Amino acid sequence: MALSSHARALFRASTISVRVIISSITEGVHESIESNLSQFKLERTIDDRADSCIFMGEGARVNVAVADRILLHLLNHISQVDLHTVTSEITRRGISIACAVHPPNVSRSMRDLVATGIVAQSTRSVRGENRRQKVWYLTSLGMEMATAVKERLSEIPVLVRSRNGDLLELPASEASDRLRADLDLLSVLMHAQHEGALSYGDIRFGPIRNKTIEPGSIKMMAGAHSTYHTEPPKTRDIHGRNEERKSLDLWFSGTEGICTITGVAGCGKTTLVSDWFRTCDSEIEDMLVMYYPCQPWDTAIGLTTSIFHRLGLGQKNRVGDPYDLISILPPPGNPLDHDLLRRRLTATLIDEDELIGNKSKLFLILDDVHNLDRDGVRLLGVLMQVMEASHSRMIVISRSSPDFYDRRDVVTRGRVSEIALEGLSRNELEIWVESMGLSNKISTEILHERTGGHPLAIELLEMYGEMNHRDWVRFLDSEIVDVLPDEDRSILMALSKAKRPVPWKDLSESVGYIGRPPKSLISRGLMIELEDGMWLHEALRSRLRMYTEKQD
Repeated sequence: MALSSHARALFRASTISVRVIISSITEGVHESIESNLSQFKLERTIDDRADSCIFMGEGARVNVAVADRILLHLLNHISQVDLHTVTSEITRRGISIACAVHPPNVSRSMRDLVATGIVAQSTRSVRGENRRQKVWYLTSLGMEMATAVKERLSEIPVLVRSRNGDLLELPASEASDRLRADLDLLSVLMHAQHEGALSYGDIRFGPIRNKTIEPGSIKMMAGAHSTYHTEPPKTRDIHGRNEERKSLDLWFSGTEGICTITGVAGCGKTTLVSDWFRTCDSEIEDMLVMYYPCQPWDTAIGLTTSIFHRLGLGQKNRVGDPYDLISILPPPGNPLDHDLLRRRLTATLIDEDELIGNKSKLFLILDDVHNLDRDGVRLLGVLMQVMEASHSRMIVISRSSPDFYDRRDVVTRGRVSEIALEGLSRNELEIWVESMGLSNKISTEILHERTGGHPLAIELLEMYGEMNHRDWVRFLDSEIVDVLPDEDRSILMALSKAKRPVPWKDLSESVGYIGRPPKSLISRGLMIELEDGMWLHEALRSRLRMYTEKQD
């Protein structure tokens, strides 16, 4: 069918208009491309300090799957797998916040991960919450998959705005160091996905880390080397104590990991350990020996820091910390996590994963532990479990009986060995007096009666030739008599007047005391419970009799 002249004219007009429109659109597209290309050239930067960086425009975006986010997050909190009380980070709310996922979607994703055996779920107590909540953690298969995901995502390029304002592209694993911020891989990827670029100095990244380590006390391990020694101190020559040395030999060759040595002040506890240590020095060459004298101002955190330093941790020693021990030390004013310390210190010593390369055994000698506070005593209980698990040894020296273990640990379980030091026997005193050349001038029986065989009193006799030297009397007053409560002192004063043991019922009635014998006197060995009744430490009895004679 032929077209009319009018129709042909309309077709030619429409064709021309379409060509004009297409031409204008093409020109606009070319102009837009040229404009964007020039803008890209302007935004492209060169940073001569980072040869490994690849540079790109602002159009690049990071997209991390929800499952990968969850695996990364749970891998960051793998240390909470065995904890009884966990933090909210592994609950639905904590995962939702960290992974930027709506809470219902967290539960939906977890069902799939649990079904495949990658993630396990249970209910735990959560810090700050009144009820138990459902938590999730990685299985052994999940740890392998999460590690593989972390290695893959570490290579994803992200955009970083440097300190100079340059826009750089670099692997996600290097972004935290470039920004000098404490960001884990998941945080870097989440910021990159939702904002495009991470800027140096962003307030959400926390304070900027200093590249240089400031000297002085702000260093975590500063001064730790001065708090302990690698062997017991050299003391005076020891006299007697043959049975106690045999007891130490028997303990060291046995299975008990802990040995406690108790006795009144100055009775030779440290001297005994020092002398015994030098006789078996060859047997403990492969052990890390640490002698720590506890002071009244010592804390559990301070003792823990010294132990870490003895293990070789710290920046100066440049020894790796694969089990993250140092992170256990809390900020000032915060308590020490004893359970986490027990787990990680044990893992470091036994090194089952062979991350360090060799197993270590500690030989701790803790002197004057009666100076420790309640947290320090709890730390001794933790160290007791660590010593047993790592086949290490610990000697605890105290004036009173420690209470960080149960009596059954000594009697039936065979976990602790106890050595209670008393005064030297009359035979040991006689040998010592003969070595001084005073056997013709001093009666051993009278000397034992007045001093109780206390080594310090005999040393003062050897130095000054006086049986009741003023330094010995002053020592008894300052260390024992003056620090006793009035009620305990009245009991001891009444007992010092007796010539033979007194039944507790008669003694308590004479001083008006109600109840059982004071544990403080029994545990320190100041009052002794015999078959015939209660009796005094001989050295203390001699000093208290001076008081009673003056009063009479």
